[in-house]
Amino acid sequence: MESWDLRTLEIEPHHPRILHSSLGEARSIAIRLPAGEALGDHQVHEYAHLIVISGDVQVRHGDEETQASTGFMAIFDPGERHAVRALTDTRLLLILAPWPGDGHPGARF
Repeated sequence: MESWDLRTLEIEPHHPRILHSSLGEARSIAIRLPAGEALGDHQVHEYAHLIVISGDVQVRHGDEETQASTGFMAIFDPGERHAVRALTDTRLLLILAPWPGDGHPGARF
C-alpha cells in the first residue's frame, strides 16, 4: 500500500507531484495552486477526476462556471475543455484514467 496525507504533502507551486502512475490504469497528481493562479483552459485524452483537497476554486467548463471548495469533486470527459482558478491557496488531486488515454502521445497499447 502507498499512502499520503494530501493536506500536508510537500508540493511546490508550479511543480505538480505525480503520486502514482500505472500504464493502462491511472495517474494521480497532487497540485498546489496559490491564490489567483490557474490551470488554464485545456483538455486531456483521459477522464479527469478533479478533487479539491483544500481551498476555494472556480471551475470553468464550456460556458459554465462553478465555485467550489474543500471536498468538491468533478469528472471531465476525455477531450472536454476546462480550467481551474484558485480563489485561495488550494491543493488539488487530479486523477487521469485510463492512463494514458486514447490519442495521448505516450499511448502504446
